Amino acid sequence: MIKTLYARIKQGYRTTPFPAKNESLPERFLGRPFISPKVSQEEGGKCKAVCPTGAIDQGDDFFTIDMGKCLFCGVCQNVCSTRAITFTREYRLAAQERNDLIVSNVSDRHECEIRKRVKHIFGRSLKLRQVSAGGCNACESDINVLNTLSFDLGRFGIQFVASPRHADGIVVTGPVTKNMKLALEKTYKAIPSPKLVIAAGACAISGGPYRDHDEANNGVDAIIPVDLYIPGCPPHPLTILDGLLRIMGHLK
Repeated sequence: MIKTLYARIKQGYRTTPFPAKNESLPERFLGRPFISPKVSQEEGGKCKAVCPTGAIDQGDDFFTIDMGKCLFCGVCQNVCSTRAITFTREYRLAAQERNDLIVSNVSDRHECEIRKRVKHIFGRSLKLRQVSAGGCNACESDINVLNTLSFDLGRFGIQFVASPRHADGIVVTGPVTKNMKLALEKTYKAIPSPKLVIAAGACAISGGPYRDHDEANNGVDAIIPVDLYIPGCPPHPLTILDGLLRIMGHLK
């Protein structure tokens, strides 16, 4: 017992100082993509051709990446010799409007806008019910990480609950398979109004790699209204936490 206590004291304070201090993410982390304003049609075509989910769109005078479809695999960045696309380490990706997830070479916003409308409804606490609607468990794992000592989600007044009747909102992951569609709709109806819907991960936002598959849906918002989109495959725990804190008004 004494050895255990000594080891714990030696470890010190392990919870991240975020948001008081921004976290420095490793170089291998792929965050918000940046598109060169001078991307050529040839290089843009190469990037578009290798994208596995059709997240890249190109025209005569525009080039865009839809972060809601993007898997952040980095293939487009690697195939382009002129670095027309580079993935930064910016983890603040969440947005309330679906169109805000589209990054353009014409007008690139460095941060997605979130209107603080939840704080005056739910006060200082937010209870969420998580539904894995056919996901691979990657997004679910990064959401679960927020409950560990490293992030300590409860210190912000945010808690995941077992029953939708005790929840203020729902966090949906996965492409919403046919077998999970009814369960998702019932869970949504069981949550008292007003309620918040969060789509976490590329699958929940757009269908991800399962887009246009007969057994999956192209996004949660085709079934129930979505209030917050958190892109990624999977989204980093800091991306999820940043989105939740900003929609509650805890961050500017």
